[in-house]
Amino acid sequence: MTITIYHNPACGTSRNTLAMIRQSGEEPEIVEYLKTPPSRDKLIALIAALGMTPRALLREKGTPYAALDLANPKWSDDELIDFMMAHPILINRPIVVSPKGVKLCRPSEAVLDLLAVADIGRFVKEDGEVVPPRTPGARAG
Repeated sequence: MTITIYHNPACGTSRNTLAMIRQSGEEPEIVEYLKTPPSRDKLIALIAALGMTPRALLREKGTPYAALDLANPKWSDDELIDFMMAHPILINRPIVVSPKGVKLCRPSEAVLDLLAVADIGRFVKEDGEVVPPRTPGARAG
């Protein structure tokens, strides 16, 4: 199974998501999107696959969101994508792509729905939160 994670190694949620993928036995393709941003067409395709709007994918915390006045409804979807292309830190993360679908994995355990082996056993996040083992057929909320 091929899995791709759009990853920011400075983000705890992204690191936890990557660790969960690896704990499932998969080694994903890792795209450090701050170093290698997706093309405009790829970003548009990801947004469509996520079933989100560009505005819904914007990250506010730790970004130029406020300085760029991105809360202002005057910005069109195309303009918001332009901002994400100019400032990739505005793209919320981690985005995971697998044969089972595409998700913004916030919280990180959302990735379990995308894995071939969702029962990864007990997992402890960096902050100490325990993600209990999955029972067969269970889905993350």
